[in-house]
Amino acid sequence: MNDFRIAEAARLLGVSDDTVRRWIDQDVLPVTGAHPASIPGAALAEHAVRLADAPADPTDVLSSARNRFTGLVTRVQVDGVMAQIDMQCGPHRVVSLLSAEAARELDLRPGTLAVAVVKATTVMVETPGAPR
Repeated sequence: MNDFRIAEAARLLGVSDDTVRRWIDQDVLPVTGAHPASIPGAALAEHAVRLADAPADPTDVLSSARNRFTGLVTRVQVDGVMAQIDMQCGPHRVVSLLSAEAARELDLRPGTLAVAVVKATTVMVETPGAPR
C-alpha cells in the first residue's frame, strides 16, 4: 500500500500543505504512526473523490459518455478547415481538434463555458517505476 507525505498529498489534491495539516488535525485525513507523518493512499483516494464535485454541466444533456469535463475555453486556433480548442477543466488542460465550422457554430472563444466529452477506445494507465 502507498503512503504519501503531507507535501505530496497536498500536491495531488491541489491544496496547500497547511490545508492537509488542518484536515489531519480535524480528523478528516488519517495519518500513519510513522515519522514524518504520512497519509495512507486509500484514505487519500477516498478524500480526493469527495473533493471532486464537478461544476454543473451547462448543457443539461443526458449522455452515455461518462468522461465529461466542464471548463473554460482558453484558446481557439483556427487554421483552414480545422480548429484547435484548448480548455482548462479544473486542474486539467483538455485539447480538442474539430472542424472550424463546428467551432464557429458553437461560438467557441476564450472565456466560453463548455463541456469536453471524451469517448476513447484506449486509455493508458501508468504508475511511477512500473516495469516496462
